[in-house]
Amino acid sequence: MEPVAVFPLAEIVVLHEPAEAVVSGSPTTGAVAVTTLPGLGAEIGVWEMTAGAARDVEAEEAFVLLSGRAEIEVEGGGRVPIGPGDLVRLAAGTRTVWHVTEPLRKVYVTGA
Repeated sequence: MEPVAVFPLAEIVVLHEPAEAVVSGSPTTGAVAVTTLPGLGAEIGVWEMTAGAARDVEAEEAFVLLSGRAEIEVEGGGRVPIGPGDLVRLAAGTRTVWHVTEPLRKVYVTGA
């Protein structure tokens, strides 16, 4: 790899499929792995979800929300609102429901 690499995230097209474990609506999701950090065992990519709600079991992850709005409902806990510019950390194994009101686009970092 080059000593400096630039990834034009605005140009990345993310193909969607119907979300798994839908709670309400007809949300779709998609992801594109952009690069890795081999020394850290990390993957960096772009993920999207359209409006609706779907259940998930989280991986160890941190992300920056580029656009959209949602609430992440934590099983046995409350709802956490997220919006553009938020840095969010998800703990592995956390059971969630994503309630998306405006389509989400995030840049994520997770274990590869």
